[in-house]
Amino acid sequence: MKHHVWRAVLCAVLGAGLSACGGGASGSGVNSTSNSATPAPQTTQLAMIVSDSSVEDWATIGVKILSISLIPQGGGTSVTAYTAPPVAPMINLEQLDQLGEILGNATLPVGTYTGAVVTLAANPGDVLLIASSEPQSGFAGTPAETVPSADIQVVGAQGTSGNLTVPVGVTFATPLVVSASTSNALDLEFDLANPAFIVAHVPPGASATQWAVNFSGPLRRRSVHHMSHLVLREMYGDVTAVASDGSSMTITKELPTLPAVSPETPVSTGTSLQILPDATNGTIFYDVDAGTRTTVTSFSSLAASLVGKFVRLTARYQDNGTLVAVRVWASSNFDALWRSPEGHVLHVDAASDTIVVETAAGTAVPVTIASGTEFYFREPADPAADATPIGTGPSFLASGDLVRGFKVDISVVDPLASALVAQSVEIQTADYSGRISAVLPDGTGFTYTHTFPVSSDDYSVNLDYIASTSANGTDSSGNGIEGFKWWDFAYPTQLYDGANAIAQFASAVGSGPQGGFTFAGLNLYAWGLSAAVWGDSADPSGWTVPWTILMPTPLPRATVDTGLANDSFTVTPAGATAPGTVQISSTSGSATLVYQIDESSGTVTESPIDVTTSAGLSTLANALTAGTMVKVYGTPQSDGTFKANVLLYFTNTEPAT
Repeated sequence: MKHHVWRAVLCAVLGAGLSACGGGASGSGVNSTSNSATPAPQTTQLAMIVSDSSVEDWATIGVKILSISLIPQGGGTSVTAYTAPPVAPMINLEQLDQLGEILGNATLPVGTYTGAVVTLAANPGDVLLIASSEPQSGFAGTPAETVPSADIQVVGAQGTSGNLTVPVGVTFATPLVVSASTSNALDLEFDLANPAFIVAHVPPGASATQWAVNFSGPLRRRSVHHMSHLVLREMYGDVTAVASDGSSMTITKELPTLPAVSPETPVSTGTSLQILPDATNGTIFYDVDAGTRTTVTSFSSLAASLVGKFVRLTARYQDNGTLVAVRVWASSNFDALWRSPEGHVLHVDAASDTIVVETAAGTAVPVTIASGTEFYFREPADPAADATPIGTGPSFLASGDLVRGFKVDISVVDPLASALVAQSVEIQTADYSGRISAVLPDGTGFTYTHTFPVSSDDYSVNLDYIASTSANGTDSSGNGIEGFKWWDFAYPTQLYDGANAIAQFASAVGSGPQGGFTFAGLNLYAWGLSAAVWGDSADPSGWTVPWTILMPTPLPRATVDTGLANDSFTVTPAGATAPGTVQISSTSGSATLVYQIDESSGTVTESPIDVTTSAGLSTLANALTAGTMVKVYGTPQSDGTFKANVLLYFTNTEPAT
């Protein structure tokens, strides 16, 4: 079962936050107007951030974002919000598990915008796929394989050889108003859980699996109401200056080289960022070369030694846009910083006090948990909690509070040692996922059950909901939400919250000990993803669930029995005992995402079919004839039908296993 979402988040940071962006505008964020009859347009700065959620089958999904432009209301020339440096750095989406990677800064005219265009590089080698060392059962590739560029097809590539790009457009459901008097944020979300994002197929007569990468999947705008709630990925950079009073340091942001090299080397993004110390809670500073750990509220004592060194740092945004350092690691050797593994937890062995982390290279790195190892959980909205360990030493492993799939960044005692010992483990996201069961309408919680290639990693864990009085973000109108909330992957704007949210959730997934529903003689269950939080009043010393996304449940490969009529058709999935009815939606805003998959001369084409139009419905009806092979992803229903969120139908090719 693969669940993955890539979110591209573009946050317009206004007001006092300009110093965090390295900009030269005044603290108001607005350029001075001239004294002429025609005043200059007001502008403000943008901090560009990209993030995603994890993919169990991949260690690296590397992409190069070339530019991002915004479309003004009423037409006119698009406004460039981001342009990559001459050598565009590659960003590993797999490491951005609901985390933000700062792309750069821009100056944007105030005004109203109705859409955006994200342009990605599409030449051979511009998309990097490295398989996980332990992918899920049924994965069509080879574990830890770096997929040859010749086997990666970027759908929709335009231009000439050596200059191929893919422009991806999105129309905002409501206009984005960028004001000089308020903070603004733009969140563009690529849903990689769309099964059409990466399609594995075997062309007729071919022996190697081909991977079609389709960036033009569902792309939506989501709201970011508070910058302080964004969790940023640990960033790398080299220090170019430290303020004489110790109130800030300036870095040039860098990214590790992809694919990884040895020794690892930095790639400059050309982005200058100003970082402030945490003057209240203190910034933990690790001198990797000296092996020391101190806590500072000012960088003044470090000024003489920091300039010219490389740093890796944990930072958080404040609502005014400034960046504050929570933890900083410094070394004269970039490779020494990179050797502290970052990635997703593959294994937890409490008996031997070790964990195994998968890196971007698809390498499984064992790390020993010592008695002094500190565990942190990222909570940028609560600076004191963000800086305070939630556990120490092997007892944290023994408690079962660290499981496979958590995204972590580890600081090691000695990066050159043959056996790595963790100095600290930073839990950036605590993702639980899997089959949902034991959903009780009394509001106590539910159970996630997840199986993995190694049975010792399996878990079946009951998680409480957060307390009904706990703050939990805002709705699309900016109103505060309290208590548990949930939504369907295919309909992220249809949020369920409030007093009835838990009962509605139980109804959607099948309440009772087992949960789930029956389709075509198959027992199907709802699948979900939740990012747990630590220390909520519902469980002050453990994990609780603030939200759940219902992810698409995949039907086994199926063939059509009877064609489309009244927005439904029947299929017989592999292993089924009888045909089952699949329902599609042709309603604008909630329509099933339909793709026609064709193959010709070894090249796969994915064509979206707009079933909200009569022409699109007619195309689909003509295609869904008896015997047509389909892949359907969606939600099983209590009446025995299956609601399709995504439908792929294949003409002269078929999906890989």
